[in-house]
Amino acid sequence: MMPYALTLAAILERAERWFPNVELASRERRSNYAGFAARARRLAWALHAAGLQPGDRVATLLWNDLNHLEAYFGVPLAGGVVHPLNLRQHPRQWTEILRQAADRFALVDERLLDRCRGLLPEHGIVVPGGYEELIAQATPHDLPALKEEDGAAMGYTSGTTGEPKGVLYTHRALCLHALAISLPDALNLRQQDCILSLVPMFHANAWGTPHAGALIGCKQVFVGARFDAESALDMLAGEQVTRSAGVPVIWQGILDALDRHPGRWKLHPDLRVNLGGAPAPMALFDRFDRHGITVNMGWGMTEMTPVGTMNPRLAGPQRTRQGRLLPFVEGRVDAAGELEVRGPWIADQYFAGTAPESFTADGWLRTGDVVAFDDEGLMEIVDRAKDIIRSGGETISSVALENALACHPAIREAAVIAVPHPKWQERPLACVVLREGAAADPDAWRVHLEVTFPKWQCPDDYRVLESLPRTATGKIDKRALRAAAAERYGTTTAAVCEKK
Repeated sequence: MMPYALTLAAILERAERWFPNVELASRERRSNYAGFAARARRLAWALHAAGLQPGDRVATLLWNDLNHLEAYFGVPLAGGVVHPLNLRQHPRQWTEILRQAADRFALVDERLLDRCRGLLPEHGIVVPGGYEELIAQATPHDLPALKEEDGAAMGYTSGTTGEPKGVLYTHRALCLHALAISLPDALNLRQQDCILSLVPMFHANAWGTPHAGALIGCKQVFVGARFDAESALDMLAGEQVTRSAGVPVIWQGILDALDRHPGRWKLHPDLRVNLGGAPAPMALFDRFDRHGITVNMGWGMTEMTPVGTMNPRLAGPQRTRQGRLLPFVEGRVDAAGELEVRGPWIADQYFAGTAPESFTADGWLRTGDVVAFDDEGLMEIVDRAKDIIRSGGETISSVALENALACHPAIREAAVIAVPHPKWQERPLACVVLREGAAADPDAWRVHLEVTFPKWQCPDDYRVLESLPRTATGKIDKRALRAAAAERYGTTTAAVCEKK
């Protein structure tokens, strides 16, 4: 077979040649693949001329917009590694991440300058002012030859279970991942589709949709800095989006807005939403059904570029499962039920060699997720290994309790954590957020759970909160809940509903 390097340059050239007039749109401006490719190439020339060396990291502090898409491709085209910083993380975390990654350049949205003064690497380029000047002055010249095993992008984990850890993605990994998530049983991308990802581009490659969209030649729409429900719906309807993705909490807000304003937004009849980042209860799927929106689940990790599974089921009870392993992703379950994976777009180590214990001696990634597979190969997350509640020698799934509680009409969302118990070792504590106008009724919640769960698995206590704490990537922050419980549990407060 012919030697052919799988690189982002090949995706860029394909989009430019075959889909030059397909639109790319953000709030600030509109373009097409021809214009985007020309600007990405000018960025590559400019960075290379400014001294970028192969493998150098280029930090980005940018929102979901066309400039960020240009960096996604332009930086790797110059031989560099594009490194989006999570804009929801604390500057303290940025300082440590920038130190570890040793970024030489940074592209920074001018609206974020106050947050990052004094943190930037030696070459800080302000977007749009300095950025536009930089690419306007770029002159064509030869760029470094790219190899598919070269680094092209870098992402850091959200720090859900510890400090953020870096993952270096190769050109080959990004290309194969883009191809796999485009398949019919995954996102089912077609050239005529229009994609609006509600996954931030500073997190896990926006789940790969920018690369996959360019590979297939889809129209792409970028939401900018405004991720609120009504702004998203304006774009979903205005651009007639057919494919979108995001974490459940984002889509809960969108569905709430649709409920409040029936008939305001005319969504495309073929709109299909991919959920990920956290398990979703059947009640959420039912809400999508009522609005005529097709939805499916997926699962992955920053270490997996990030998608590992997709669920092809668009109807029936199995659709709440996380789905089948994508082609070329292999999985196995250890004695404790934890999933271990390997494959061509899965990291075999963290950047700078941190946390080697996350990988097995024979080269598999320990995911930290306890899972079960059904006879059709559809995976269900039972729990995070660190979140399983161990009570009296038995285990209780926090995820199962959370999903069941979220199906109660008074509860908007729930998180269940373990709290110490003198006799049973641990017992479940449920933290719930009520729907507007609902009243706390722990007795009703217990009756609701006991339809499905034995009494000993049901929470002893309930805490009513205004909102659940979340990580920088939108996941429920159980570390924060556990810390709060450690301080407050056992005290008498109005927020705690004690078991009668």
